[in-house]
Amino acid sequence: MRRWRLSAVNRSAIVPALAGALLLVFGALGVAAQQVHIVPRIAPPPPAAAPLPPPPAKAKGAPNPSVEIKANVNLVLVPVTVTDPMDRLVTGLEADQFSIFEDKVPQKIKTFSTEDAPISVGIIFDSSGSMSDKIDKSREALREFFRTANPQDEFFMVDFADEPRLLDDFTTNIDQLENSVSFLPAHGRTALLDAIYLGLDKMRSAHHARKALLIISDGGDNHSRYTEREIRNVVRESDVQIYAIGIFSPVGSRDTPEEAAGPSLLSDIAETTGGRMFAISDVDELPDVATKIGEELRNEYVIGYSPSNLKHDGKWRKIRVKLNPPPGLPPLTVYAKTGYYAPAR
Repeated sequence: MRRWRLSAVNRSAIVPALAGALLLVFGALGVAAQQVHIVPRIAPPPPAAAPLPPPPAKAKGAPNPSVEIKANVNLVLVPVTVTDPMDRLVTGLEADQFSIFEDKVPQKIKTFSTEDAPISVGIIFDSSGSMSDKIDKSREALREFFRTANPQDEFFMVDFADEPRLLDDFTTNIDQLENSVSFLPAHGRTALLDAIYLGLDKMRSAHHARKALLIISDGGDNHSRYTEREIRNVVRESDVQIYAIGIFSPVGSRDTPEEAAGPSLLSDIAETTGGRMFAISDVDELPDVATKIGEELRNEYVIGYSPSNLKHDGKWRKIRVKLNPPPGLPPLTVYAKTGYYAPAR
C-alpha cells in the first residue's frame, strides 16, 4: 500500500485543507443518513421475447405432451380454500370436516395441512396498450401481493403485449421483480393465452410442490398463437393453481368479442385449478385484491389422498371436495381443483 508523508514545509498548508475535506465528507454522510427513500435501480432493457414452443400438432383440443404435468398417482394433493358469505377466509377447520371424492368414489384422506408452506409463483403481467391507464396501479398491486410472501417463496415474472417475455427467472429477490416492471411501457396487443402457456411451461422447473400463477390483465386475448381450447387443456393437465385479477370495462362498453369473452375465460381457467378470478371495475381496488389473493394462497387447506383407482390410463378424473362444517356456521363456499389427468402407461 502506498504511504504518504507530510514534510515540515507543506504540513501546515495541507492539514487545514484535509480537515476541511473531511468535514465536507462527514457532513454529506450525515445528510445521507437522514434519508429514508431508496431510489430504485434503473431497470435494464427488457429481454427479448421468450420463444414459445410450436403449437400442438395433435387435433385441436387434444392434450399437448410437451407440457403435460401428470399428478403422482400415489398421492394427489388438493389445495382447498373456504370462505363465508362475506367472502372472508375460514380457517381452523379440521381434517374430519372434509370429505373428498374421485369420480364420485369416496377417498381416504392421508395428509392434511394448513401450514404456510413455500410456494412457487409465476406472475403474468399485462403490459399491452390498453393497460396504459392501469399499469401504475397494477405495479402497486404487485407490491402489495409480495408483502404477503414468506422468505422461502420463489417467483418468476412474465409480461405480455404482442407476445410474452420472461422478464425474471425464478428468484426470491422481490426488489428485482418489482424493478423489472417499474419502467415497462404499455403498448401493443394482448397475447394472454400465449403468456399463460409460457407461465405453465416455465412452472415445470419450480422447486416447490405448491405452484400458482397470478394473472393481472384487463381483457380478452387478441394476438395469441394458441387457441382458447388448447390452453384450457394445458391448464387441466398442469398441477398449477391459477388466480386472476380482471380489470374489465362495464358490460355495455366491451367493444370486441374478445373483450366480452375475457371475464368468462379467466374465471373458467382459474376455477378449474381451484383458484379464483376477481373482476374489478375500479383500478383503486387492485392493491386490496392482490393482498387478498396472497392471503388465500397462504391460508389454504392442503388435502392429500391416495387414489383408489390405480390405473395408469391417462384419463381425466373428477375431484369433488365436500365440507361438513360444525353446527352454527353460515353456509360456506369451497374452492378446489376440479380434477387431474391420471398418469399414462
